[in-house]
Amino acid sequence: MTETTGARTPHTEIRALTDRAEVTDLFDRYLRSLDDVHADGGRALDAAWAAAFFTEEATTATPAGQVAGRSAVLANVSAAMRLFARTVHFGSNYVIEVDGDRATLRGNQLSTHVLADGGELFVSGGRTDNELVRTPAGWRLHRADLHIAWTQGTRPALASVLPQP
Repeated sequence: MTETTGARTPHTEIRALTDRAEVTDLFDRYLRSLDDVHADGGRALDAAWAAAFFTEEATTATPAGQVAGRSAVLANVSAAMRLFARTVHFGSNYVIEVDGDRATLRGNQLSTHVLADGGELFVSGGRTDNELVRTPAGWRLHRADLHIAWTQGTRPALASVLPQP
């Protein structure tokens, strides 16, 4: 955690702890929301979902591709999640640095997926690198990148659901 605006006071300490808690909560809710897509039999992700987690100019780089803009992130995540009947996403070991209205979150991510076409299990592990900004509505992801370090099981056929360039 960094504070670049001078001496630490009880107020700045509390603000730093509050910011860290809010950033952690946002990212945990984001990962959990991916799993909730399947909880009611396939609830679609929508614009309200995207606005709750991403800035309008957000970018992502994941195994499902690189996209820019909240609507493109929504389309990309929605397409990728259609590959799975059920999922569990787990984030841990967060390293969060806050600098005013900007923050970074780096952590580990373990994702377990049951493939929609046949029910086979696919597991991946890697690290997540994120930039966040404070908005009037609270912290939002401005960049969300996932770097896979290892996989186990049958890889999903991403090309079958993602738009072709």
